[in-house]
Amino acid sequence: MPAVALPLETPEIVINAAGDAVVRRSVLPSGVRVLTEQVPGAASASVGFWVPVGSRDEREDARGATHFLEHLLFKGTPTRTAFDIAVAFDEVGGEHNALTAKEHTCYYAKVRDRDLGMAVDVLADMVTSSVLDADEFEHEREVILEELAMADDDPGDVAGERLSELVHGLEAPLGRPIGGTNESIRAVSRDRVAEHYREHYDASDLVVTVAGAVDHDTVVEQLQEALGRYGWPLADAEPKARRDGALQPYTAGGLTVVRRPLEQVSLMIGTPGLTALDPRRSTMAVLNAVLGAGMSSRLFQEIRERRGLAYSVYSFASGYADAGLMGMAAACQPHKTLEVATLMLAELERLADGASEEELRRAKGQLAGGSALALEESDTRMARLGRAELTLGEYLDIDATLERIERVTDADVRALAAELASGARSISAVGQVPEGLERLVAAGNRGTVGAAVPAAH
Repeated sequence: MPAVALPLETPEIVINAAGDAVVRRSVLPSGVRVLTEQVPGAASASVGFWVPVGSRDEREDARGATHFLEHLLFKGTPTRTAFDIAVAFDEVGGEHNALTAKEHTCYYAKVRDRDLGMAVDVLADMVTSSVLDADEFEHEREVILEELAMADDDPGDVAGERLSELVHGLEAPLGRPIGGTNESIRAVSRDRVAEHYREHYDASDLVVTVAGAVDHDTVVEQLQEALGRYGWPLADAEPKARRDGALQPYTAGGLTVVRRPLEQVSLMIGTPGLTALDPRRSTMAVLNAVLGAGMSSRLFQEIRERRGLAYSVYSFASGYADAGLMGMAAACQPHKTLEVATLMLAELERLADGASEEELRRAKGQLAGGSALALEESDTRMARLGRAELTLGEYLDIDATLERIERVTDADVRALAAELASGARSISAVGQVPEGLERLVAAGNRGTVGAAVPAAH
């Protein structure tokens, strides 16, 4: 089945997907979008309430407000206390949580089919009617500061944040940490977070996705009744437009070193990648699998298995509406850092010379099997619906996804690898980092605009 477009102006779409699943999508008069995937034989369902606001959307005086708000929506409404919200899911054995990303926020739950109506009702109450209590606000400020401290104690997290700053730009919205900083969280006021809430949470922003044992019409009825009861105005409105996908400018790469007395160095190397809408994203998936996404990958085999230089080594890719990042990561003893970094770069460059038929076959099999296994979980299907509606503007079932992966050729991988290897190079490292990484950055960025390497700190 080819990809099915999801135009905002089309009120109803029905898709017969792989495995006899049925996907339905409704754009309600209020602008709310509802997508469901009815999976034969399922006895549970996962539901997500998605709002297209993330850390990149914050104003200067509200950095960290999106993540702050994610915490606060669990702290009570006019009809439910924080304890009531927790009990509602605990007493039925359900799961509930939330996540904040750079381009969206999602509040989600997984329950038995019989409890789906309850989950829809509680999440609707939270999203529409949080009281943002002043005392809870101050309590949660301290909780978030603890969360930031926990992340700052993880050298891998620190290296990842510094790499994002280098690739996307320190002051660019995508380069900022999702959770804010100690300074921004201490400074932000309840009034400013409340303003952020009112600005970004309304019917035209909301996307609700449900997968598993679900009846579409019932969910739509339950949702509309709950949104109205909890006070959201449901006047006719157009759904919020998807993000502009115009490619954003990148920095010229650089080096950030965070010196800490650790036994290992957490090392990350990155370059501009592909946007979430780039038609080559299937090629990126295959390239990533060959390079560093498994135990048979080039990075794992060369750096860990053949040379014993690191325990953890892998590659990854992330894509946004208008930007992307491709990276490699490893953790190793300080005296091995330069050798590991050099080998990682060499493997990326070597991939520009091509992948073998065996590597491509193995990578495609890994992606096919991993995708099929992931779809055993209703939360994976729920998240795929959210990504389809908020970001991609099209729905692909598993068969269409695998067809795109199968069409990837060695020439496709070589071309993309060459592009990535020649892109602006950024390196972040945390620990007792030796001198010399600046030479690897400079060598990769020689001849590019603004190729001077920032001083390490």
